[in-house]
Amino acid sequence: MSIALGRIGIWRRQPDLTPDLAAELERLGYGAIWIGGASGDLRLAEVLLDATSQITVATGIVNIWANDATAVADAYHRVTARHPERFLLGVGVSHPEFNERYQQPYAALVSYLEELDRARVPASGRVLAALGPKVLALAAERAAGAHPYLVTPGYTRRARELLGPGPLLAPEQKVLLESDPERARAIARPAVRDPYLRLTNYVANLRRLGWTDADLADGGSDRLIDALSPHGDAATLAGHVTAHLEAGADHVPVQVLGPDPMPAYQALSARLGLTA
Repeated sequence: MSIALGRIGIWRRQPDLTPDLAAELERLGYGAIWIGGASGDLRLAEVLLDATSQITVATGIVNIWANDATAVADAYHRVTARHPERFLLGVGVSHPEFNERYQQPYAALVSYLEELDRARVPASGRVLAALGPKVLALAAERAAGAHPYLVTPGYTRRARELLGPGPLLAPEQKVLLESDPERARAIARPAVRDPYLRLTNYVANLRRLGWTDADLADGGSDRLIDALSPHGDAATLAGHVTAHLEAGADHVPVQVLGPDPMPAYQALSARLGLTA
């Protein structure tokens, strides 16, 4: 694909992203900013791109139930005309718990992609939120690749086997710059439990990976929380991030938990050698 993401990006929820933060992340050497829960008008993507000169902006994700495909396509062309080869459109079906219209999600996603095709949004300019084998296969066929969320390096290895060597694989990874396990889990467990351990799609995927009822109960076992949101010093966190690359990921969007993510952004950048 012609859109450069680099090895490591940052995943951050839409309300927490600002032009100043985007400029700092670019200075720190991150290759992409992923907008969590992105609005289909793509206004924030445009603002972040205007504030930077090289970093790519991606959506992680635009919900197909809440955003008309034609309007999203119009926004895509507006953004890419202004910032060629610096924007990647991530779309997905979200979750039945959030969408009253959630019926036959696979068919709805295929139909949405067909509308994007008609509006000339290229497959190379979009990725799919994918967890299960069926949508991973669709991501390989109808998009540049897949952007899985709430996964481990073990999942990444399986996903790469299903996707094959060509398509983009960009799994999100939560981390927490905190060496005390109890303090770390007190922050990470609510972030994993609410809402993800209450959503059937994520729970089903975790079960496919071998996590048990005991692991999924009561907000998640310590073992599960530590796997989904590893904690420790910068070297420890960098090891968890690069484990995805070693398992077959092309790019890892890192979601830093905690009230102030900047120390982790800076420490990871230095540890991973993102700046010259």
